[in-house]
Amino acid sequence: MADFVSDTDTLIRYREDEPVDHAAVTVDSFLDQSNASAVRVEPGDDARELIPHLERLALVEVNFPAFGDGRGYSSARLLREAGYEGELRAVGDVLVDQVAYMRRCGFDAFEPDAALNEADLETALSRWPEVYQPAADSRTPIWAKRHA
Repeated sequence: MADFVSDTDTLIRYREDEPVDHAAVTVDSFLDQSNASAVRVEPGDDARELIPHLERLALVEVNFPAFGDGRGYSSARLLREAGYEGELRAVGDVLVDQVAYMRRCGFDAFEPDAALNEADLETALSRWPEVYQPAADSRTPIWAKRHA
């Protein structure tokens, strides 16, 4: 995992490449053009529509308009499991308590509405050293370690 990198007051990245510097378009707009490389997935969008176009995507923003709306987790995991390797950024009402779960689903960048405290973020990410089920990240579930 790359170290914590803060590019602005609110952008947090766990990637070593340069961030995308152009705006993301809606899924519908992305599908209607051939030159876009950044897309924003809203809660009602079907992320599976992006799978045939993963090679041209440099950034996928997944919007969380409210912290309780978990549809973005599914979009992230679906894209990572389909082979997407570009930046996957959670934007909107992202809370520090959610970041560890979002990382497990494949998010590697965060742009919350309100800045997150770096110390709280690192604490949240290191709180649970073991996981219980497989996810989009590469962590081995504890049950698999016991039976290895």
